[in-house]
Amino acid sequence: MTTTQSARTSVPPAVAAGHPATAEAGLRALAAGGTAADAAVAAVLASAATESIFTGLCGGGFAIWYDAATRAVTCLDFFCAVPGLDGDVTPGAMMPAEVAFGAVPVTYSIGGASVAVPGVPAGAGEVHRRWGTLPWSRVVEPAMLLARTGVLLPAEHAQTLIGIGPALSYGDGAAVYRPGGRYLAAGERLFHPGLEAAMTELADEGPAGFYTGRLAKLMVDAVRATGGALGPADLAAYRVRELPVHEAPLAGRRVLARQDLNALIATIGTLPADLAALPRPARSVAVARALADRTPQRLGDTTNVAAVDAHGNACVITTTLGLGAGVWLPGLGVHLNSMLGEAELITADPAPGDRMSSMMCPLVVLDDDGALVLAGGSAGASRIRTALIHTLIATLIDGLDMPAAIARPRFHVVGDEVHAEGGVPDDELTAMEAAGFPVTRWDQISHYFGGASAIGRSGAAADPRRGGTAAFL
Repeated sequence: MTTTQSARTSVPPAVAAGHPATAEAGLRALAAGGTAADAAVAAVLASAATESIFTGLCGGGFAIWYDAATRAVTCLDFFCAVPGLDGDVTPGAMMPAEVAFGAVPVTYSIGGASVAVPGVPAGAGEVHRRWGTLPWSRVVEPAMLLARTGVLLPAEHAQTLIGIGPALSYGDGAAVYRPGGRYLAAGERLFHPGLEAAMTELADEGPAGFYTGRLAKLMVDAVRATGGALGPADLAAYRVRELPVHEAPLAGRRVLARQDLNALIATIGTLPADLAALPRPARSVAVARALADRTPQRLGDTTNVAAVDAHGNACVITTTLGLGAGVWLPGLGVHLNSMLGEAELITADPAPGDRMSSMMCPLVVLDDDGALVLAGGSAGASRIRTALIHTLIATLIDGLDMPAAIARPRFHVVGDEVHAEGGVPDDELTAMEAAGFPVTRWDQISHYFGGASAIGRSGAAADPRRGGTAAFL
């Protein structure tokens, strides 16, 4: 679902997110006079109640902020960290959890030993501290209300749940995602018993409660009871980090983001300078060569929120829980992350306290004067880069409005093989085959190809592949 406006030379105030209630939570912050940071944080916290198959309070993420007054761009890292600073526990074995990746089963690793130090509470707090104007409790309130009532599950989320349900419904997750012995269906209510109490405590105590307060102790006890090493020192030492901002030119614009594991900015930099002038078949070959991807293909349990306020500031936040560890804060409806079970994110021999790697890459696009053109991000693990590059090309080069740009069929390259959604033009597929890329044709668009959400001069939209929505102030 999308809400659109006609093309314009400024970026409209709006929120784009992966669930209607997530977007509405952010919109409430904008309507109350809040900044894009207030709106993005409100939406991220709400997503713990609305999009818990993708994210949660005990996950990690990244944020990018564009300041309209100074035209400065800031990236923040609040991704998960490796535990073990306490040094008093040796983690046990992780548990295998087999989920469906299309028609192919994929084994994940979950359990207490998969839990890394969470960053979402600290990250949300830091974004709000730096750039928010509403009281913290006001920003948390929409999430608290959604936790009280629950939300209706979109059809796209219900379809995803069928594939990842065996892992999500482990332990306390069974009552949330598989009540009565069957998975929630589209239109049924997703409800997390106890989550309202956790949100209330977050509103009253602030993010510190997850790192040095009562919630921190509950987290350590829950993780260690299930074989994990997370300890009090790990939580107390966690800090949000500011990252360097990298940029690359595309179609006369400047694309700015952090340096992610899949090297989005570097990939854009390898595209031909005359990309916009190439016929579409030749352009697709150039894009396929740039997108060649040899990372392990995972489902990508991630979500993205984009917000722009009435002053032109923008904030984009991407978060994830991994698949979820199957370990929950007792009685509080908070699922812990499984990031240590994501082998492709461990790129070296990590030491306790090290920040883990990630493919998440919220970004902004500016014109030559430093004015905002677009703010967006995507879910989808290794397909994050794919979804964003296709969206940028569609809007910056082909002039599509944002809903059409995000909905347009994509192709993704795995090794030397192109996977193409139904609707990618035949002449483009033929050109890629002639260039040496075997092509697998999918019948339709799919959540496999990422979940972009963005706000730009041509409107706002969130990915129909994942039930996303966007709304204007």
